[in-house]
Amino acid sequence: MKYLIKNISIVNEGEIFTNDVLIDGEIISKIDRTIDNDSNATEVNGEGLVLMPGAIDDQVHFREPGLTHKGEIYTEAKAAVAGGVTSYMEQPNTNPPAITVEELEKKYARASQCSLANYSFLMGTTNSNYDELQKVDYSKVAGVKIFMGSSTGNMLVDDKKALENVFTNVNAIIVTHCEDDPMIKERQKQLIEEYGEDLPAYFHPIIRSEEACFKSSSFAVELAKKCNTRLHVFHVSTAKELSLFTNKIPLKQKRITSEVCIHHLWFSDDDYKTKGNFIKWNPSVKTAYDRAKLFEAMLDGTIDVVATDHAPHTFEEKSQSYLKAPSGGPLVQQSIQAMLDFYDQKKISLPMIVQKMSHNVADLFNIDKRGYIREGYYADLVLVDLKKPQTVSKENILYKCGWSPFEGHTFKSSIAKTFVNGHLVFDNGKFDESKLGKRLLFNLPK
Repeated sequence: MKYLIKNISIVNEGEIFTNDVLIDGEIISKIDRTIDNDSNATEVNGEGLVLMPGAIDDQVHFREPGLTHKGEIYTEAKAAVAGGVTSYMEQPNTNPPAITVEELEKKYARASQCSLANYSFLMGTTNSNYDELQKVDYSKVAGVKIFMGSSTGNMLVDDKKALENVFTNVNAIIVTHCEDDPMIKERQKQLIEEYGEDLPAYFHPIIRSEEACFKSSSFAVELAKKCNTRLHVFHVSTAKELSLFTNKIPLKQKRITSEVCIHHLWFSDDDYKTKGNFIKWNPSVKTAYDRAKLFEAMLDGTIDVVATDHAPHTFEEKSQSYLKAPSGGPLVQQSIQAMLDFYDQKKISLPMIVQKMSHNVADLFNIDKRGYIREGYYADLVLVDLKKPQTVSKENILYKCGWSPFEGHTFKSSIAKTFVNGHLVFDNGKFDESKLGKRLLFNLPK
């Protein structure tokens, strides 16, 4: 198929400008002020809409295999493209976990059968799977995920020798979840002894505290500096951690980078009173002060990427008592809309949204020919209507779990169309599932 998007306002590489865009097959073949339709391309009238590169979410949990009552690659990738997310990187803590090349490749095989968005799956780490990490072809895998905090199954890596071996010798981006597990367990034990088992959800940031985050993050950063590791720290949640990162050098020169998630930019600990377990994430949502400082750091380049940590659980699971309810929530369908609400509030520019959700992710992971609107790049594109509000309701939530922490909120903008590899997969609420996403490829440093 060929598509000619006419009179579209393009947000790309720090600028906003009006051009035409020609898509030929999977690729953006031409960008120009006026493009004549001499090839019988299907015309798309872009007047009144904004064209951005599709978002690349570097942290999602789609729950397949083994946890498919919560979500599946098909359902969650479908929600992603409806939200303008054209590529994702899925985490290894499934059941079984992706801690061997064999299990990792099973996930890729499954995605090739059902994912409407482009995909990559991170390799998981344990205290003892170093040999498996060495077998991975990192031109086809985004990187290695280390849980330096409690996690599913055998994926908590707390052996310092094992960590140093991975940080020193694995030739890939090391991605970390940083919370100090012993500190968390001790604090929870103290609170149970003092208040009993029936703790309210607002104890979550007290248990999973600023100190627990900083202790683990600072250890990871210190180790990365010692070993000259290419380190990316997921879901920074505290103002204190910001001292570990820098905005003094360009992203492409950084050896240590970081990410903030939508929920840490949107919610604060005041929201536990009304949202309860439905904003229970690890790391926890913390204070309004932390939220403000994270937003500032995202704007000034101290934090490099905005993602979701999309992690669905069923409504019934989240409705349990605080200590029993699992951590995590679904976000990937509303991530761009949430950032566009910040734009409507004049807190962030459209080019900055694109930089944090598309350009920087592509640059940070060295993704091949994605993340930008450029001739010769894959046509992963999203058309946004900034003047069409949308209220989140059970009728338009596409997650398998059927709920959203944004339920009842009216976003100022909506997603009109999403192209994945030049295929118009989402068009004003309708899907064309005749073509699937592709495996992301990565340009390894020379």
